[in-house]
Amino acid sequence: MSDNEDKIKSDDVVYEKEEDSEEPTRKIEKLKKRLKDCHEGKEKYLAGWQRAQADFINYRRRQEEQAAEWSAVYGGGLIYDVLPALDSLDAAMAAHPENEGLANLSRQFRDILKKHGLEEIKALGEKFNPQLHEVVECEGCLPDEKSEGEIVSGEVQKGYMLNGKVLRPAKVRVKK
Repeated sequence: MSDNEDKIKSDDVVYEKEEDSEEPTRKIEKLKKRLKDCHEGKEKYLAGWQRAQADFINYRRRQEEQAAEWSAVYGGGLIYDVLPALDSLDAAMAAHPENEGLANLSRQFRDILKKHGLEEIKALGEKFNPQLHEVVECEGCLPDEKSEGEIVSGEVQKGYMLNGKVLRPAKVRVKK
């Protein structure tokens, strides 16, 4: 037999012919062992791939949570720094209510801030809430008397919440 006759080529894989003297049961045992080794290798690689995929999914989730947290923290600082400009815009609108340009600017500005989670704290006519309101003037109250239970009669400065948390309490007047 020549060297070419001892080798069988199939789909770019070369298999060498085994000696015909081997008994069939031994060949079967070798093939079973080889199949078992291949199966174990496949399971090992599959488990590794699944772990890597799960790690990547967890990594991506942590990155998204961290980005949202950073956005809330740093966005809150930025929005807090913008509140004086919003107060000035409100004062300009109160002084010139007929100015359509100021009204449009105010609407756009508030829409942007609302999209980022900012909302005004309702104060006027509401029951005083120390978590949302800060008393700057009390009509008919004694100096050391608590303001709880009174109604807000005026708003000195608007208060705001960012994503459900108080960013700046409303400065209010309460009436006994």
